[in-house]
Amino acid sequence: MITASFATPDDLDVLIDLYRSLEKEMVAIHPMWPLADGLPEPVAEAMRFAIDAADSFIVIGNVLEHPFGFLLGRIETLLPQAIGEKVGSIRFVFVEEEARQVGVGEAMRDLALARFRESGLTRFDAHVLPGHRLVKNFFEAGGFSARSIVMHHDDNK
Repeated sequence: MITASFATPDDLDVLIDLYRSLEKEMVAIHPMWPLADGLPEPVAEAMRFAIDAADSFIVIGNVLEHPFGFLLGRIETLLPQAIGEKVGSIRFVFVEEEARQVGVGEAMRDLALARFRESGLTRFDAHVLPGHRLVKNFFEAGGFSARSIVMHHDDNK
């Protein structure tokens, strides 16, 4: 049985382990990820803030009540010319490899979108690294399409 639920501070140890697995996977795709796109250290503090803050949340995805993934969402304000309009942003989504393609990600995504919609939002973003085709396909299957790509150059490489 696949389920998704909102994380509580009691879930921090599991969330940190899942985040470190995400970090390892992202570094293999782009070494800059933990410096520019990941959570600020200490991760436990950043996770606790995301759980407790009114404009963010973390979802845990389970298979038979065992946590196999997490999603971090937050409400972000668009530029001033949007006159206070906000967007629901999925900053991170991760499912352990052995639980992929069974619906864990979809359950987390759907719960996150429901939470955003309950907040009155109608626009949604999902952050995906270039080259991470599986996650791009996952979000496209959920109705998302790319609106921005960040290019990067490192003189040290």
